[in-house]
Amino acid sequence: MTNTDTLYDVRERTGNPTHASVDDVVEIVFERAQQPRTEHRNAHLDELMATVVERYGTEPVRTVIHRILVEGYPFRTATADLDMSNVDGVRIGTIAGQFLDQLNAQHDTAATDDR
Repeated sequence: MTNTDTLYDVRERTGNPTHASVDDVVEIVFERAQQPRTEHRNAHLDELMATVVERYGTEPVRTVIHRILVEGYPFRTATADLDMSNVDGVRIGTIAGQFLDQLNAQHDTAATDDR
């Protein structure tokens, strides 16, 4: 990994219990893929993930998310040995990163509210 590689604030990588876990991210990715938000400004991302999950199944998508968020794989490389398009690795990584940011922001807000 180089100094310019993105590191994600995910519990399995940071050890910080206030960070969302990979399972939290995977859960929201699959939830939104199963029930895309129709009136949301990011509804197209939910529909995109529905297509990707339908195309490859849950385990390869879960593997790509773990590789990107925890192991620091670049989006395109995270699809290696999974019989998956590199472009779909970019899609999965982009969406997983956004959902991780949302989950961590919710955790930050909840922690602030508890004070």
